[in-house]
Amino acid sequence: MSVPLNILDLVPIREGSTASEAIDTSMQAARLADELGYSRLWFAEHHNTMGLAASATALLISQAASVTEKIRVGSGGVMLPNHAPLMVAEQYGTLANIHGDRIDLGLGRAPGTDGMTAQALSRSSAEPQSFAQNIYDMQGWFSSEGKAHTMPIESAVSVGTEVPIWVLGSTTNGAAIAGQLGLPFSLASHFAPDQIDAAIRVYRESFTTEAPTAQIDKPYVMAGINVLVAETDEEAEREFTTVKQMFADIGRGRRRHLQPPVDPSELAGGGESPMLRISAVGSPETATRQLSEFVERTGADELITVTYAYEPATAERSLKLLADAWF
Repeated sequence: MSVPLNILDLVPIREGSTASEAIDTSMQAARLADELGYSRLWFAEHHNTMGLAASATALLISQAASVTEKIRVGSGGVMLPNHAPLMVAEQYGTLANIHGDRIDLGLGRAPGTDGMTAQALSRSSAEPQSFAQNIYDMQGWFSSEGKAHTMPIESAVSVGTEVPIWVLGSTTNGAAIAGQLGLPFSLASHFAPDQIDAAIRVYRESFTTEAPTAQIDKPYVMAGINVLVAETDEEAEREFTTVKQMFADIGRGRRRHLQPPVDPSELAGGGESPMLRISAVGSPETATRQLSEFVERTGADELITVTYAYEPATAERSLKLLADAWF
């Protein structure tokens, strides 16, 4: 079952490298993804995470859009309580004015960081009612009137851009919010697999076109999955140990850059993490079978893939092998 394939980039910084080099690597991958036929390229938002350079999401989007031609570029996502909604509307309206109808705005409620850093970001309320009102106002700023729905404030730079909004989530709570708002839902199943089936069911059951924020006429789901494709299953499993080390570090509170792959036998317990259950790792045949099974299970309308690899060439090869097998 073939559905559109997308990419979520957290701009990982590998051991011995710098944030500048990581950003350059991501832009090279953006060019390749554009050429290969991937549908969307989204950038995440993380703070106080030394191994990831995806923090100033709008700037990464602008740079990626400037080096590509067809692929949609967006946020996966903007953690809205970390930002003033008007500023987000102005930023993404500006992006749409510069790059045309290629910009997506994925919005989440999570902090994307720890509590202390959230305070440093002057984080505001993440309550569903506040989140919904902020989305409603942002849609007003993106509309042909360019005016918020709940306050007499206008935005000249976002008016008429009609930037499409997605709701991001990893639980049934986030799914219910997306459905009640009548918006497409992007499920973070690549790191939060526990509530996949329940979240999708809740989203579809709660979906309504009656909400003033409704943007689509039926439920629409994009689900996340970790992907590493190589020539053989064995090679892919070895390269995937970079990801396993990363998630083991998260579990131990260890702050490191992306580590080079090792033999799987060197990892304690095989390096298995419950957070990585939703993964497609192997040869093109193996990985596409796993992706198809995931689509069959979830009924997802699109997939968004996450690939961590120590060597940029490994990640680019994975992108190409998957594209050749899937498209």
